[in-house]
Amino acid sequence: MLHVLSLAAYSQQPPVKASLFEGILVAGYADHGAYINCTGPAVKYNFAKKGAVMLGLLPTLKLKDDKVEEGRPKNSWITPTLGVGLTLVSGHMAIQLLAFYNAKTSTSDGKWKLGIGMGYKF
Repeated sequence: MLHVLSLAAYSQQPPVKASLFEGILVAGYADHGAYINCTGPAVKYNFAKKGAVMLGLLPTLKLKDDKVEEGRPKNSWITPTLGVGLTLVSGHMAIQLLAFYNAKTSTSDGKWKLGIGMGYKF
């Protein structure tokens, strides 16, 4: 009897809000090509009701055609990389400033490349 009463007390609790997916998906321009990423681990500062700024790592797919001489080896059109940058979120809209490091090759020095993108917060 006591067990039934405790179940009745729990049934009076408000429903728990759960989300199936949470994250930010961004597409943008960097290094003469496009990119798509999801925000990764970050330090986040919330402000106002629905705003935040995040500084973190950005797992990314870069989309860029590698221009090389005929017959020479070239990179795939889609390459995975890791970026770092700032993401500003307001409501469901996200704006991102990021940087990628392109490693040294036989024809070019290693350099940081900057990019900008817009996205959606789920």
